[in-house]
This record gives sequence, structure tokens and C-alpha cells, in this order.
Amino acid sequence: MPAFAIYRLPYKDKCHVMMQKEGEPDELPSVDSLSGKSGFAVAPFAADKKHPVLLIHPDKCVDMMPEELTASDGAAAEVVREMQTIIDAPKQVEKIRRATRTHYAIDFANFHAHIQEGDFSKIVLARCRRDKNEKGMTPLEMFATACRLYPRLFVTLVSAYKSGTWLMATPEVLIEGDGQKWTSMSLAGTMHLTEDMLDFDNPPSPDPKVADNILWSIKNIQEQRYVSTYITESLEQVAADIEEKGPYTMRAGNLVHLRSDFHFTMPQKDSLGRLLAILYPTPAVCGLPKEAARDFIINNEYTPRLYYSGFVGPLKPNGETHLYVSLRCMRIEHDECCLYAGGGLLADSNQEAEWNETEDKMETMGVLLHPNGK
Repeated sequence: MPAFAIYRLPYKDKCHVMMQKEGEPDELPSVDSLSGKSGFAVAPFAADKKHPVLLIHPDKCVDMMPEELTASDGAAAEVVREMQTIIDAPKQVEKIRRATRTHYAIDFANFHAHIQEGDFSKIVLARCRRDKNEKGMTPLEMFATACRLYPRLFVTLVSAYKSGTWLMATPEVLIEGDGQKWTSMSLAGTMHLTEDMLDFDNPPSPDPKVADNILWSIKNIQEQRYVSTYITESLEQVAADIEEKGPYTMRAGNLVHLRSDFHFTMPQKDSLGRLLAILYPTPAVCGLPKEAARDFIINNEYTPRLYYSGFVGPLKPNGETHLYVSLRCMRIEHDECCLYAGGGLLADSNQEAEWNETEDKMETMGVLLHPNGK
């Protein structure tokens, strides 16, 4: 069955369609299998037979403006019809359990107890909320709206038989580059912008001085440092010429995060898959120690993450690669959508504050569904 991905890079105007015309996307057992391949990668939080790493073949590639997604005639309209046909086709996707505040409270108590016992220095707790599509927009209309609302973010809509249809507007780079120079990012810590801070912005080369009035808690600074240290240690296994810049404050919708950038080279050819296997999933969506935290999440989190907190993006060994962590996302199911969000727990984490953080993060997608947001 055909599949497609449409995406818009941060601070860019055009969006790019990558469509597989025949057959199913490649199903890969692990992310290290992506070395040397081209296409659009869709990785789950934890790859297995039921939720494999998918690679959509670039049989048809088209560049277009987001506003052309509502075109009624011409070449753009034909591409839109092809994408809509793929969206409307039946999907092999499992039913997502409806999580309540009680389920979250039980998960929080369980996760937090293991931090206090010393099993983890940090672990990420995620949840899912089911919402009605009250605005009645199609997935392609929601994608175009997200491009307008979130110019700083990587926005993508992906639809395949195995994964279902997902919309994301994510701020976090996993790895991107042109084959010679590469970058990665540590993004952790979250704060909601209040009225006196809503004028804050950051262009692609942000000036830290403009964020002087945004004060970060010790918990947020510590969480971001955990992630940065992990990424540095991971890069040292594969990369060379590593340079870290940051941390600085980055805006994503009406939220801000602490971000550090890592620039590096990879001397050995075909190192991308190996580096992905080392980095993914990062402590920003998993925890430390990573393998123990991932196993604990898989076995204990109430709602399976599926393709939330994995990664997505175009993969081009001989051109530009842009792989982003799958955050601020929802799975679209006709008139209902499943919104995902999570937060990093430390020893001093508070359940109420962590719940409110997930609510704030879900608002990124929620504004697309409700006339007045949530």
C-alpha cells in the first residue's frame, strides 16, 4: 500500500512531499540498518515486529507551499488528492487505551519511587489524551495550519499502513547534516511563556542576551545537563571535532526549553546507523541509564508510545539528512486524535507540575482540534 510524508523544515517556506507509489515501506529491525539508505525514516520509541522502523521510498518527490494544500486544480491539487487517498486508506493500527489522571498518578508514583530508590537518575513519563477533531480540519489542512503557527519547528505529516497517520511539530533535532558536517541537540527543561515573556523569540542564531529575563529552575538546568552529558559521551564513540554551544533558551510554540547544540564530523563512512543506535532514544525522551529506563518504560507506562518519542525525517546519504525526535505529536483517527506528551522526572519532581507540563505540551496539537484551544 502506498505511503507518504510531507514535511517543512524550521524557518523555511516550502514543504516537501516524499511519496512511495507502490508496495509497503521497508520494515527494518533496528535503526542501525538505516546506514546507506535514502527515503523518509519513521522510527518508534522501541522497534519490534509490531512497530518496526519504517523507510518510505522517495518514488515521487514534490516541493510546494503549504497554502497549495487547499488547491482545487493544477499539479498541486493532484498531489493533494494522492496524499488524501493514502490517508483515507485503512490502516493496521492498534487501539490506544484511554488514560485518565488516575492512571497518570499511578505511573508517576511508580516511576518516582524507582528514582528515589536510585534505579534511575532521570526517567521520562509520557501519557496520551484522546480528543475530538472539533474544527473538522483534514490532516493536510492541519499540517498547513501547523506550518503557519509554528515557523520555528519541524512540521511533518506521515501516513503509512503500518504506522497510521501522525502529525508532528517538533523542536528537537536528533541528527542532521550533509555528509560532511553534522549537528545534534540536547533539549530538556520546559517552561510556559507567560504574558510578560510572549515577545521572546529566537532566530536560527539566537542571542542569549534576549532571554535574560527567563530564569530556569535548578531542576530544569540539571535535567538538561544530564542530556548534554549523555550526548557528548555518545558522540565520542563515533564522531570527531565535537563542539558544544549552549545551553540557551529556545522557543517552541508558547513553551521554552533549554538547548545545547553539538557540531561534529564522522570520519568513518556509514557511521550514521551506528550513531543513531547509540543516541536513540535520548535521555530527553527516555532516561538514565538508558537501556534500563527504556525497558522500564516499555513494561510499566500505561499507554504504549508507538511512534511517539522515536524519530522521523528525510534520510539522504548523498544529500541533506534531517532527523527529528517525534515530539508534540498526535495520531489521527478520523474524527478523533491521540495526543502524546511526556516529561522528565527527577528526585524532586512534583506530580502536579509534571501533569501541567504535559498539558502545556499537548496544547501544541490541541489548538488544531478545538475552536478556542484547550
